[in-house]
Amino acid sequence: MTNPRKPARSRRPAGHKAQLSNEATNTAALLTLAKRALEQFLDVQVDDDGALTFQHAGVPGAVSAVQLAEGLVVLSLTCVVAWDLPPDAGPDAQGGDLAARLALRAGEGLFGTLGAVRTERGYDVTLRYAFPAAGLDPAPLGTLLMLVISTASQLRSELLAS
Repeated sequence: MTNPRKPARSRRPAGHKAQLSNEATNTAALLTLAKRALEQFLDVQVDDDGALTFQHAGVPGAVSAVQLAEGLVVLSLTCVVAWDLPPDAGPDAQGGDLAARLALRAGEGLFGTLGAVRTERGYDVTLRYAFPAAGLDPAPLGTLLMLVISTASQLRSELLAS
């Protein structure tokens, strides 16, 4: 019989530790592969939490990995395109504001999701891309990652050109 004054302990399913260990192994292996792939093009640092960080043409970026389900490990790439942009930043031959131009540009992209957050200092713009990458070799993985990273760098130059 349980003691009503003591909270019930939650029980973890059998094999929970093995599952966590397997997940850590899978994500670490994918990050190691991503590091090898990116090092073909960029200097890559490994953060304390295992995430990869880099810079490309003024765009800082990070790559992390997560196992969403058994057998589904996903790489997540985030590039910080620009920050603190005024609403009328960059060349504007169309006469629209920054948010409208970003929305238009987002529809033109094939790799990644463009995001803009308005803060008290202006807009912060990111480009994110997440995809299952297990089984890719370093060369094609590097090409795929660089497609997203170079898009972020190109967008940064467009936004900062005056």
